[in-house]
Amino acid sequence: MFHAPGGYKSLSSLRLLAIALAALLILALQPAYALAQSATSNPSGLPLPRFVTTRSTPINVRVGPGTKYDIAWVYVKAGLPVEIVQEFDTWRKIRDLDGSEGWVHQNLLSGGRAGYVAPWSSGQQIPLRSKAAEEAGVRAYLTSGFRVEISKCDGAWCEVSATDHPANGRPTTYTGYLPQGDLWGVYQGEKFD
Repeated sequence: MFHAPGGYKSLSSLRLLAIALAALLILALQPAYALAQSATSNPSGLPLPRFVTTRSTPINVRVGPGTKYDIAWVYVKAGLPVEIVQEFDTWRKIRDLDGSEGWVHQNLLSGGRAGYVAPWSSGQQIPLRSKAAEEAGVRAYLTSGFRVEISKCDGAWCEVSATDHPANGRPTTYTGYLPQGDLWGVYQGEKFD
């Protein structure tokens, strides 16, 4: 074995030391890598983003994921569509129709689907069709921003129920089809039933 002057170790010993240090470095970084990997997977295992509805009332929407965070606003109606954009433990960061974001506990959300009819087209009347076709008869005209319950979508059309609540009288529910592009509460091309 060759020994360098001044007490330095041989070249092969330095190589072994370098390999050992590299192995220790890899082992030290392994937990950080695993943590980064788990941060990208959702606690629920469901895809993000996704649409859901509010389950109950009132619902406190918080500025952070926990009850220690301030309340940003309160939902006072159940069944409103919101989009889950992030998850942390049992908390879900949601986005509503106007783009506001906040955190709610997962138990306050439902997998039911609802949407708003063309909220970007103020005052427009959207025809609710009797079948999933442009030439199908019209069951009702829905004003932009009208809330509907969504039962299924085939990627192009969604079957919905629209309930009118007149000031004087009983509610009337209309069931029919809307083009998926006329709804906030579903993604383009999304299919479910």
